[in-house]
Amino acid sequence: MNLEKIKSDIEAAVPGCNVQIVVNGSPSGQHSLLLERQHVFEIAKFLQDDSELHLDYCSNVTGVDWLDTETSEKVKVQRLVDGVEQEVEEIRKTRSPGYLEAVYHLYSMEKKHGPLVLRQRTENRTDQINLPSLTPIWRSAEFQEREIFDLYGIIFEGHPDLRRILMWDEFEDHPMRKDYIEPNDYEYEPTPHDAVLEKSMQH
Repeated sequence: MNLEKIKSDIEAAVPGCNVQIVVNGSPSGQHSLLLERQHVFEIAKFLQDDSELHLDYCSNVTGVDWLDTETSEKVKVQRLVDGVEQEVEEIRKTRSPGYLEAVYHLYSMEKKHGPLVLRQRTENRTDQINLPSLTPIWRSAEFQEREIFDLYGIIFEGHPDLRRILMWDEFEDHPMRKDYIEPNDYEYEPTPHDAVLEKSMQH
């Protein structure tokens, strides 16, 4: 599937939207489209209804956790050295906040083509973790969005039944997050004392 053409078709069909191509450098080379949340629903509807694309089946939805990153670069600055202004090299660090992603794989059963990979991205990993649910467009996304909600913590707005699907309701945190720390013990299945002690010491 020609991503450049699909990108331009989307932008023509949904005025004001901004679609980015995310390049995948792995051997699979499966590039994807990153969508802005304010236009996601309109774009999804276009992809489903367009006579050429007719992407009528969502085969897979998965979550991705991207931690905060820190990059370093060398910069030249003017500094006083022994009373004389000189150009010196310094290391400047930049911190970028992490985010969560929901990644959708779409196919056309009628046209027999795909996948088209779509990405939605949250603002951060803490308090701005809401994304529009695409279950109203592709019903097969329902349980998979619930799984992402459960394991990664993304809140899908407009989902018909957003609740945990693998963990119990009282469970705290989201086990697929990269910074998740497993509790020392579980109330439903106590572990041997020595194993609990070892975990406690590690934490």
